[in-house]
Amino acid sequence: MLTDKFGRHINYLRLAVVDRCNLRCTYCMPEKGLNWIKQDELMTDEEMLRICSVFTDMGVDKIRITGGEPFVRKNSIELIQKISKLNGLSDLSITTNGLLTEQYIPQLKKYGIQSVNLSLDTLDSDRFFKITRRNSFNKVMKTFDRLLEHDIKVKINTVVMEGQNIEDIIPLVLLTKDLPVDVRFIEEMPFNGSNTEVSLQWNFARIYHHIKEQFPEIQKTEDPKGSTSNNYKIPGFLGGIGIIAAYTRSFCGDCNRIRITPSGILRTCLYEQGGVNLKNEIRAGKTDKELKDIIINTIHKKPKDGWEAEKLNLSSSHIHQSMATIGG
Repeated sequence: MLTDKFGRHINYLRLAVVDRCNLRCTYCMPEKGLNWIKQDELMTDEEMLRICSVFTDMGVDKIRITGGEPFVRKNSIELIQKISKLNGLSDLSITTNGLLTEQYIPQLKKYGIQSVNLSLDTLDSDRFFKITRRNSFNKVMKTFDRLLEHDIKVKINTVVMEGQNIEDIIPLVLLTKDLPVDVRFIEEMPFNGSNTEVSLQWNFARIYHHIKEQFPEIQKTEDPKGSTSNNYKIPGFLGGIGIIAAYTRSFCGDCNRIRITPSGILRTCLYEQGGVNLKNEIRAGKTDKELKDIIINTIHKKPKDGWEAEKLNLSSSHIHQSMATIGG
């Protein structure tokens, strides 16, 4: 079992398979997009599979496939199938924006995908266009419906933004009344790929009180170990509600997660910059034993929390990283 210097067991890997995305969400990247990673700098399928195999051999039993948008990567469904067969893996899940996902849902079910996190910041098509800069709301909702038809657990991820989607909070909560879905409201984070600062008017506390004003009977439920969300239930509702303090970072104490970027960089914290490039180590001929030693050494340096990681950043640039390049 991988353990950091604070005694936290690391069993959860978030693997970003691509940085490219077919949306241009305002909180993630500029309208023109980003300077995408060059093809030869991206990991190959074989490199990704080897890294995942090394981690599962070290006790990682949960992997989440992210991007960018994972299904923008060519043959991503074949990569998912191969990862699903790894020994020691008990939980394989995906985060997607839903635009290209619908066609693969039967295969995802077949490969044992237990849950899908669906990025959806509004239930209004006009607001969807303003936030994502793409007219694709109906595609996302078709994916949502079909995931439910195939009994795949759906968690909706909603970034809460002043002046953009506040009026969607209560309608999204109401989705959980008759549908077995979880809706997680996320504080906006400074990962927008631009120099635009985050205006955190809607933090964890304000989101919660806004919901409680409409549903005073809301009840706290138990948070699974390592959970990033504070979880709630409204009596009589099928689904649940979560609030993720992604910017105020109150969930770091029992963090069990690490990230691999599309170019192979191992990051031990979302707010970390730099990290060791496992892809380069593989291409330099490192054995699995040598890779494991590198991973153990890197995880031992995992910061206590996101605030410490941010202080360690050496970059003086005013341009924020994009979530697409880190791994959503």
